[in-house]
Amino acid sequence: MAGLTGLAAWEHCKGRTPLWCAAWNGHEGIVKLLLERGGVNPNKQDDGGRTPLSSAAWNGHPGVAKMLLGRDEVNPDKPDNDGQTPLWCATLNGHEGVAKLLLEREGVNPDKSDKYAQTPLCSAAWNGHAGVAKMLLERDEVSPNKLDGTGRTPLWFAALNGHEGVAELLLKRDRVNPDEPDSYGQTPLWSAALNGHERVVKMLLERDGVSPDKADNDDRTPLYAASWSGHEEVVKMLLKQDGVNLNKLDKDGRIPLYAAAWNGHEGVTKVLLERDEVSPDQPDNAGKTPLWGAAFNGHEGVVRMLLERDGVHPDKRNNAGQTPLSCAASNGHPEVVKILLERDEVHPGKPDNDSRTPLWHAARNGHEGVVKILLERDVVRPHKPNNDGRGPLWAAAWKGHLGVVKMLLERDDSSHTKPG
Repeated sequence: MAGLTGLAAWEHCKGRTPLWCAAWNGHEGIVKLLLERGGVNPNKQDDGGRTPLSSAAWNGHPGVAKMLLGRDEVNPDKPDNDGQTPLWCATLNGHEGVAKLLLEREGVNPDKSDKYAQTPLCSAAWNGHAGVAKMLLERDEVSPNKLDGTGRTPLWFAALNGHEGVAELLLKRDRVNPDEPDSYGQTPLWSAALNGHERVVKMLLERDGVSPDKADNDDRTPLYAASWSGHEEVVKMLLKQDGVNLNKLDKDGRIPLYAAAWNGHEGVTKVLLERDEVSPDQPDNAGKTPLWGAAFNGHEGVVRMLLERDGVHPDKRNNAGQTPLSCAASNGHPEVVKILLERDEVHPGKPDNDSRTPLWHAARNGHEGVVKILLERDVVRPHKPNNDGRGPLWAAAWKGHLGVVKMLLERDDSSHTKPG
């Protein structure tokens, strides 16, 4: 009795017994010794609800798992606090030996979901464990198209992470819907396109029933997703598909070209601009064109590409009256400012709806390089006030931009006393 009392006292604050710890680390000899002692509970859970069998399964110790499964009182399908069974733990980490032992045991449900409605097949697909996925798919009880709590299938997870082997296994199953959207409307193709998994995209596009232009809940297509992330080869693959609309507007009124331009993806921008049907100057719901987005973020290469394309208006205002020059000046992109000022159509002093000029924006934000470039232009009025009567000097002074204040004071025509 004294020995058993000692063993029980070894449980630490997380409720892990010596047996649990030995199973976690795969110490077969210690597990065998402890199991031979009377009074040791082989199903004792830690504070997370995990049994010694779960801990052995998680770390892939088939020898320990076999010993524990040899005990009649061991529950082989005991879920932890997250609803994850020993089989779930083994499949998540790709431990084929342990998974095989568990699948051979009566009472183990190979399709049991955790509290997030994710099955062992989902967990194997997420991490790309094709061997474990194959074992599970051989079981009739396993649903290869079962949705988790966000409507995602095992194929969706495999596609998201680019696991070609698992995707191939799943696409061979008749019960798998290759175009099943999740609760956000994103299909396996959409998720593969977003992350640039070319081979998975190819597999899906070759499959009947996959719509290459299916939009998500925000009206963003696989082409938009690939353009946003800059995956040039995926964009090319999608553009070869019938029915793909490269001018499809998302909920914000943005086309794939805007997504590529905003993020500065020159390769994708080039591919899209080579298509005659693209609308290179399409404004979004706020009036922002692809050029506006590229200028805002300082993407010089993309700005040059767009300016070379017929039909792009380099001085087009958004709904707030801000031109590409205004936003480039406001964000301090001197090279983009120079590129835009090379165009005769661009007015360097064009005010927005609040009468704030590009110089006003640059001065307020302390962008000395941009201020210098703009002050070199004769048509720029350095004293031009906004609708509140506050000029660039006021804006720079208010924000404490000493260098900009000095530049403006050097101009005789700059107002020093605009009201505050």
